[in-house]
Amino acid sequence: MQTMENPMRAIRIDKVVINIGVGKSGEPLEKAKKVLQELTGHKPSAREAKKSVRDFNIHKKEPIGVMVTLRGDDAINTLKRLLAAKNNQIKSSSFDEYGNVSFGIKEHIDIPGIKYNPEIGIFGMDVSIRLARAGYRVRERRYRRSKIGKNHMINKEEAIAFFKDMLKTVVI
Repeated sequence: MQTMENPMRAIRIDKVVINIGVGKSGEPLEKAKKVLQELTGHKPSAREAKKSVRDFNIHKKEPIGVMVTLRGDDAINTLKRLLAAKNNQIKSSSFDEYGNVSFGIKEHIDIPGIKYNPEIGIFGMDVSIRLARAGYRVRERRYRRSKIGKNHMINKEEAIAFFKDMLKTVVI
């Protein structure tokens, strides 16, 4: 007799969001776009400033950063490369109570397969990962939107166990 785990309880990577905040528009923003394009193979989108900051010479709705969202196999393959840049180690404080994980990479040249280009320079980036279970769609659909039960939500311990088992990551 074999016990089967409920397939609705299986955790998966919903999406990986990579963000590079430049702080100003123009040439540095274009260089950051090239870095994300080279890393992911997807076209990054510009992010605009939410408000004006006079001290930093930033104006409202001025593009100051770039980001790209990855899903499916692209997300998993890129995430493995990003974790390799961190020596497959993540701090436990990087996990929140809802199964989300975020960490930073100080220099993009630490990522395997990326070479230093003096024309582009060096950029740091923020990586955010959202974990999900089957059935999470009810929270975001337009018709008959509903809440997800407390027992079905992913907690911090389950997210840490997923990273240890599936991605062979050390949580310190």
